[in-house]
Amino acid sequence: MASIHISSGTATVLGLSEAFIDAPPTTAYLLVGERCERDCSFCTQARSSRAPAQALSRVIWPPHEEKKTFSALKEAYQSDKIQRACLQVTVSPGYLSHTQKIIAQLQGIPISASVVVSHLDQVAQLLDSGLEIVGLSLDAANEEVYRRVKGGDFHQALAFIEEASQRFPGRIATHLIVGLGETEEEMARLIQRLHDWGGIVALFAFTPNPGTALEDQPAPPLSSYRRIQIARHLIVEGLVRAEEFAFSPEGHILRFGLDKDELSEALKGGRAFQTSGCPGCNRPYYNERPGGPLYNYPRPLTPAEVQQAKQEAGL
Repeated sequence: MASIHISSGTATVLGLSEAFIDAPPTTAYLLVGERCERDCSFCTQARSSRAPAQALSRVIWPPHEEKKTFSALKEAYQSDKIQRACLQVTVSPGYLSHTQKIIAQLQGIPISASVVVSHLDQVAQLLDSGLEIVGLSLDAANEEVYRRVKGGDFHQALAFIEEASQRFPGRIATHLIVGLGETEEEMARLIQRLHDWGGIVALFAFTPNPGTALEDQPAPPLSSYRRIQIARHLIVEGLVRAEEFAFSPEGHILRFGLDKDELSEALKGGRAFQTSGCPGCNRPYYNERPGGPLYNYPRPLTPAEVQQAKQEAGL
């Protein structure tokens, strides 16, 4: 009987397992495929990773019977327990056809998929099969980091994302990981480019996971991550452009191009510090331990938390 790996939080929301969760996922997360043929240094599913086979970032993805999972997922969507499904697709034999088969079985639910493709016709096929958003993960913010942690050609990957984003506006998402060795300026300027192309930009904090090549590298300073979250929020909301920011010679963000009152107004709701990416995605504890610190809040912030996040950013 066919099975599929789903995140432990997703299993709880779907009623397939029992566990206490203080921040239920608002998207159902499914892991498609086995150990990846690629070898990204930060990834627990990488070819050379020594992490458990059921791990992806900090989350455990136990297998569940596929038919039962899809039935529970449809029921959860109809009862508003989840807002979409997200497929995390590893590069393994037959992964694209397998992904399309799953999409066909989940018709009626908004679906995103983070998947490796090399041609625009593959993107078109996935979208035509019923996928709402295709995730083309760039992860790194400069050429040196990309070569070191992912391998391959940064500029070629960027050009492909540009072409896909412009051909399918609003339907291409890109993951960026903060803390791999880039500067805040590089990250802010890249977010601006991706947004200008019509792409959806999701921010992740680098997470040092045991068994990966980067297990001994520290997570990014919370202060730096907060500034990049603010930069993304201002750019995506169309309030300021990255070229209006002021940067230090080392690439730190010094000012955001707004006066104090304008910046306070832009940040007062706290949305800048919540999980970013596709609509309905909150990724609870993907980057952090439940005890904190919370890089991406999986829920709306309290006024005190907003003030704390601003202080963490140095505001």
